[in-house]
Amino acid sequence: MSSSSQRRAYGALGLSTLAFTACFALWMQNGVLVTYLSEQGTFSFDEVEIGWLLGVPVLTGSILRLPVGLLSDRYGGRKVFSAVLLAAALGAFLLSRAQGFWGFLVGSLGFGVAGTSFAVGVAYTSAWFPKERQGTALGIFGAGNAGSAVATLLTPWMLEVFTAGGADPEGWRAVPLVYAALMVIVALAFALLAGTPPREARSGVALREQLTVLRSARVWRFGLYYFLVFGCFVALAQWLVPYYTTVFGTSLATAGLLAAVFSFPSGVVRALGGWMSDRWGARRTMYGVLGVCVVGCFLLSIPSMRITTPGEGVSAKRAGVVTAVTESAIGVGPDTYPLRSAGVDESSWAAWGVAQEPAVRVGERVQKKQVLARGTTTIRVEPSIVPFTFLVFLVGLAMGVGKAAVYKYIPEYFPGQVGAVGGLVGVIGGLGGFVCPILFGYLLRSTGLWTSSWAFLFALSVACLAWLHVVVGRIEQRRPRAIEGPELAARRSPPLRVPARGVVS
Repeated sequence: MSSSSQRRAYGALGLSTLAFTACFALWMQNGVLVTYLSEQGTFSFDEVEIGWLLGVPVLTGSILRLPVGLLSDRYGGRKVFSAVLLAAALGAFLLSRAQGFWGFLVGSLGFGVAGTSFAVGVAYTSAWFPKERQGTALGIFGAGNAGSAVATLLTPWMLEVFTAGGADPEGWRAVPLVYAALMVIVALAFALLAGTPPREARSGVALREQLTVLRSARVWRFGLYYFLVFGCFVALAQWLVPYYTTVFGTSLATAGLLAAVFSFPSGVVRALGGWMSDRWGARRTMYGVLGVCVVGCFLLSIPSMRITTPGEGVSAKRAGVVTAVTESAIGVGPDTYPLRSAGVDESSWAAWGVAQEPAVRVGERVQKKQVLARGTTTIRVEPSIVPFTFLVFLVGLAMGVGKAAVYKYIPEYFPGQVGAVGGLVGVIGGLGGFVCPILFGYLLRSTGLWTSSWAFLFALSVACLAWLHVVVGRIEQRRPRAIEGPELAARRSPPLRVPARGVVS
């Protein structure tokens, strides 16, 4: 690339990353906005309605991702990206006029178009760079996922300002208008400043032909992985805000900050995930990602609880008469039996204690092995906000690495159908961002446990890890074939045979 071409490519990369960040911030704003309006009593949204309002923008961005990607191939990324930004601005404007659940639903569906920006941006950005540099470029572009952290950090502050600290409840309507204005400004900048890539593709492949890849079980496996690492990431980026305010009693601003601890690193670490996949392979990287998700989600699924169960008691070693009974000991003839009265540590995340209560009275005659005191064991589990946030941070990092690892798989197994398979995997993954908030709401209503969402993610992580392990085990047992992928095929290739005459066969 010449210096002039490099400058144009880097400029296009910067604009597309900026636009993607803005789109992702708008796409994730409902997590804060809906939580605030529910807490303030502006709208009476229940848990299920909150789940729907968190999920519907993701639904729009998911089901339209493939069609918008096809339009990008046909009309060019610059035009389509600008149109996506303007459509999202219109949806945000409609949201500012909402008067209830259904108005919110329509506006959310409208600005959900912002979620299609990934499909447009990948095609547009990759067209500016040669193959050996596309991975790095797409990793930088994908860091725009950090826009979710922008939403969770800035939206609470804007709500505080525009509502005058709650004195003007209707001031919330200015927040989606700010996002709408931002989308219009970025759309104009993109339309005027972004150039046309020198190698932009124009695809004439029909949608029906592209969908034939759905016959491959491998596509669905990659889709399930992406459902977890991307779809669940999108869902948690919003769900964590009401989670923190309800479970830990934090303010909305603090909840937004803590949710950003999950979403921001997960967004920017995507480039690192691409490097790790290049270095160690997508398979090993995914093993690590899924392992962290399994352990982290299991620990996060443990609810606050206090369990009381019969514990170790105290029995008489020999017959005799009870001479003394205190809270710390029981005397029987010449023998003294100390009692345990350890309480439960209320300051730690998890603790247990054993207490023994006398079961006899002074002057009572007891027999050998008769119970003098009954024991009670109390187990207390109450996750505090610090270890919870640390585990959420680790799960977020794993999901960020996993997003890059999944897309590393695709060109290895489908080198001639990267666009089609990548688009379909993106749709499947994006649907996770729609399904999960709604599912979390129903799980919360049916179980009464906020940790039920983490239990679902734990089960999903186990399913992904099990499927990966089964597939890898089958590949290891077979002789190398083309479908095994370059990594395993190269490792299992038979040695070169040299006949007796010295002629290489």
